Amino acid sequence: MTLRPLALAALAALAIAPATAAAQGGMRAGTPIKPGEECPAGMTEVRPGNCQAPTLPAPSILDYRPRSTLVTTEHLVPKAKYPAIDYHGHPTQLGSAEALERLGDDLDRIGVRVIVAANNISGDNLVRTAALVAASPRMKDRVRLLTGINFSGVGPGWAERAVAQLEADVKAGAVGIGEIGKGLGLSTRKADGTRLRIDDPALDPVWQAAGRLKMPVFIHTADPSEFWQPIDYKNERWLELALFPNRRYPADQYPSFEELNRERDAMIRRNPGTTFVVAHMSWYANDLPRLAKMMDEMPNMLVEVGAVLYDIGRQPRAARDFFIKYQDRILFGKDSFQPDEYPYYWRVFETRDDYFDYYRDYHATWKLYGIDLPDEVLKKVYYKNALRITGGMPQQGWPR
Repeated sequence: MTLRPLALAALAALAIAPATAAAQGGMRAGTPIKPGEECPAGMTEVRPGNCQAPTLPAPSILDYRPRSTLVTTEHLVPKAKYPAIDYHGHPTQLGSAEALERLGDDLDRIGVRVIVAANNISGDNLVRTAALVAASPRMKDRVRLLTGINFSGVGPGWAERAVAQLEADVKAGAVGIGEIGKGLGLSTRKADGTRLRIDDPALDPVWQAAGRLKMPVFIHTADPSEFWQPIDYKNERWLELALFPNRRYPADQYPSFEELNRERDAMIRRNPGTTFVVAHMSWYANDLPRLAKMMDEMPNMLVEVGAVLYDIGRQPRAARDFFIKYQDRILFGKDSFQPDEYPYYWRVFETRDDYFDYYRDYHATWKLYGIDLPDEVLKKVYYKNALRITGGMPQQGWPR
């Protein structure tokens, strides 16, 4: 059978069409990979099973800052809808009456009524700071202090001294204990030189005294789990670890993330009469099912949200469900006192906004979404839960 010239031309056009389309779309001959394999370094998968390198030099992780073309409704929230208690405060303006006034201006601007200074101070330092706050007509009901525990030299006689200091600090005005830092478990040593485990029974008298005195214990354990993982390009905290080498925890020098959390949980379980507030949502805001299991198993544990907004805001549906379910056991806290960063929390908690920036690029390369909490949940997270568990807080003037 002989094809006519017109048919031959049509077949030729079909034969070259894929190549032409590929050229127009930027497709080139690539590198094939098998199912389950990854592309070689410097390439990305452009079609199933086919990898290709870009024709332009690739920017560094620091320089790639794409502009989003997404058009969405924006609801900026410069001030919290309800007056908030910052349970994880580290204000630096506690050294003079003038500094306290500046702190008051900052708190007014962002809608924080009370800041709890979790600066781990004790003894004479606590007495001086409490006196300074009490002498301020404007700030006497806006700053509350947590006392610290000195874990150095744990051994014979340590618990008696620590409890006596705790009782003195309560009389001086402390409303809780903390922030107990991550050094407990990571690096603090006992008098005999061994690592001080978080669940060491030698510490129990302090936790039991806290329960007797109705002093909540605010504790920070470990750091994000990625700080223990290899610093490779699959580690979503790569940039942070590259910027801050002291945040890396090599396995041959430190206990594991899992071990630290096991110790902390064992300590909480062994002291059911004491209220513990776990900072940073226990670094499990990225694993809410795991955190929910902990909440269910330890009814004397609450969590605080400081410095994990990047995880809350990237899973708006799951986070909203979690906050509603555990609304009586979540406290607002910010950690580093940077007033311009608080509105990001208000926006995540109070709006339904889509796809907006987080405030520190090295924490998160992704965007945030609002979780639109109901008003009653907002009130509990912002102030009601803190008022319920913490004595010595101002009780008047809060919205019902």
